[in-house]
Amino acid sequence: MKKLTYELLKDLAETSTIPCTILSVERLPGDKCGEIRFYAINEIFKKSYYDLFSETEQGPLPEYDGFENTIEGQLYTAHLPKEPNFEDVCYRAAWKKEYISTYVDTTRMYGYWTQDILIPVAGESENPNIAFCQFMYTLNKEMDTGKFATVSPDIASFVIKACLELRNENKFNDSMDIVVSYIREYTGSYAASLLIVDDDIKKFEVISYSVQNDALNIKSIFADFPYEIVGSWAELVKETNSIIIKSNYDMDLIAQKAPAWVKTLKDNKVVSLCLVPLIHHQEIIGYLYITNFDVDHILRVKETIELLSFFLSSEVANHLFLQRLEYLSNVDMLTGVFNRNCMNVNVDELSLKLEFVPTPFNVAFCDLNGLKSINDNGGHGEGDKLLIDAANVLKEVFPDDKIYRAGGDEFNIISFSPKEEFEKKIEILKERACDPDWLYFAVGYYHDEEGRDLRLAMRYADERMYKDKDKFYEKYPDKRR
Repeated sequence: MKKLTYELLKDLAETSTIPCTILSVERLPGDKCGEIRFYAINEIFKKSYYDLFSETEQGPLPEYDGFENTIEGQLYTAHLPKEPNFEDVCYRAAWKKEYISTYVDTTRMYGYWTQDILIPVAGESENPNIAFCQFMYTLNKEMDTGKFATVSPDIASFVIKACLELRNENKFNDSMDIVVSYIREYTGSYAASLLIVDDDIKKFEVISYSVQNDALNIKSIFADFPYEIVGSWAELVKETNSIIIKSNYDMDLIAQKAPAWVKTLKDNKVVSLCLVPLIHHQEIIGYLYITNFDVDHILRVKETIELLSFFLSSEVANHLFLQRLEYLSNVDMLTGVFNRNCMNVNVDELSLKLEFVPTPFNVAFCDLNGLKSINDNGGHGEGDKLLIDAANVLKEVFPDDKIYRAGGDEFNIISFSPKEEFEKKIEILKERACDPDWLYFAVGYYHDEEGRDLRLAMRYADERMYKDKDKFYEKYPDKRR
């Protein structure tokens, strides 16, 4: 077997037409990865690394001539962040003699899509605990779809299958449930789940999950997670495109940065994990969370979920955008109840339904007395507070009914509760909103036992509300507008 000298490895690096370095990879007891060093580099790698060095290092730059002496022999972490996933593929290439090619979205870390190619180097090293691999890479500002041609047919077939499910006519949540179950089966994992996160309001939600034999409810487990645990993931993935835990060694490394999270993993008997961020416009909008997967196929799992996460990110971002549009078009932003636009649409839809399926219903008109005087005397800020208080009381009294803000000081309610139950709610409302100096509703309501004419019922309720309002101003004439 040929001796792997520096001169021989240097010549090997120089044969590459793209940035290339020969990496020396140390093997520690227990088949673990030790130090990884830039052993020999080609001129193209030297130029690429010098540009990176000039951007990140403080103080005077070394001369370009001879810069290879600054790089060769150094640990790869001298100027780059430690990356466990990178170390794993280097170790597999150098010691397990695997040929590895990946194309991943690293725009959040480096501003580029990155294609990494690792080729094992055959030969005898002077140090029996050192093996070598050839590491080459290309960078693209935009995704190059042609680079995905290197994806194996097995992975490509799975990703296409998942994408077709995402693009069908099913509801978003139904499609996501199916895709997440595909992921769990493909990765040989115990559980897979998809979470969305909102760092602005410090909340997260499990929107889909799949568990082997439906053995547990993932949502109930995450219900006990404080947001701080989920929030800590953003820092962990800041300098990597995924978190992979395949052994106790990896678990201990993560525990140094996120001890509270690792405790939950151990408490739930998690021994291996893949965590992949879903990124849209450089912001994390969610995570793909896979536990106790088949570590014997780690490279296939990693490449598959990282590629699929690109498409999942797009689908989740589109769903959240549509949800936001629907919210803005239907909800009154000040009070949080439905707005007049939503009321008009719902009244049209309900009127049509009631023509075909008559159903007893109730309507109520609740108008704030004295809002104008509060606006005049305390300013519109005080008036807004009153409107918010009024809406909160309505939501507490009518939690299962549709509440609309129909105008400036007018709220409408449509309910399918039994008549007696609805009348009790009206009485509670009058008791809670009877302060003439602050919150006082003029209330008119109507019950339609035949359940046919919603618009007529609303007219009757509106007329009764105005009669109630007249009684208020007769009693408190100084509040009259």
